[in-house]
Amino acid sequence: MDNFKVSVIVPVYNLSQYIGSTLDSIINQDFKSFELIVIDDGSTDDSLEIINEKLSKSLISYKVIHQENSGVSSARNRGLKEAQGEYIVFVDGDDYITGNHLSELYNGESDFSLIQFVKKEGEVLSNPYHYSRTSISCDDFIKMELNMEIPFHFWQLMYKKSIIDDNNIRFNTDAVYGEDTEFALKALAFGSDVAISNEVTYYYIQRQDSAIRTTDFRRFELVSILENLAEFYKKLGKNDLADLIITSRIPKAIFGNMNYFFYNNYDFDEVLSKMKELDLLDKMSKFKGDKKFAYKIKLFLLNPKIYYKSWKRLKNSID
Repeated sequence: MDNFKVSVIVPVYNLSQYIGSTLDSIINQDFKSFELIVIDDGSTDDSLEIINEKLSKSLISYKVIHQENSGVSSARNRGLKEAQGEYIVFVDGDDYITGNHLSELYNGESDFSLIQFVKKEGEVLSNPYHYSRTSISCDDFIKMELNMEIPFHFWQLMYKKSIIDDNNIRFNTDAVYGEDTEFALKALAFGSDVAISNEVTYYYIQRQDSAIRTTDFRRFELVSILENLAEFYKKLGKNDLADLIITSRIPKAIFGNMNYFFYNNYDFDEVLSKMKELDLLDKMSKFKGDKKFAYKIKLFLLNPKIYYKSWKRLKNSID
């Protein structure tokens, strides 16, 4: 059995247009002690053929696993089961990384390490975030995420595999939105520190047909995931983190997703009806924190229709 320092897990479903570039970026790493695990989740295009052809010509250690279509969480969990590395890194099959991604993440000491990313939509790149420190405690990092003070995606992290395995951290296969954030925030609860690099090594490709853009009101599923996460933290005795979820993360998630629907011209009455069905108005009212944001929530709750009309008028004046 090879002793790999890192296992890179890549789930793939019908990504023939992108997976070749993704694999090239992984194959060309300047860090050599890693294995690549690609899980083809029942692709119906020629993704699997591209994967096999590309990797058969490479010199890296790899496994290609084909399974019936079961969802991205199932694919990632299969990758975790197969992984032999000391650390775990995730790369989505339609994104790509720079040649120093793994070497920038790996130090062999920290429980977790973090790099920066940019969103790429066509030729347009977003501005990366910059940290003023080189390390942070896991609890403080979680608090920053729950307060939404930082941009964060689970694939920014390198995870110590023993933390994941010893605490049976897996992706929620019943969810289609937010399961990756849940995975990261659960894993971080068992660590001590996160090493931080301000190097941009991950390119997050924005696609019009991605799963997140086509899940409709299931975006609100994040609320129940966060509520389960609050209970998870309570059982660990981390009541301060559980409270932050209820009084900050959940209200902000509701408000943010509501505005997403409004911005994309969903019917107001349909959005509001769904929010009432899920009791999201009451959950949004529990916000404690920034006064400006609290005021926005208060205005909406006082009269959602007037708030929407005012928001729409302001949006159109800016556009």
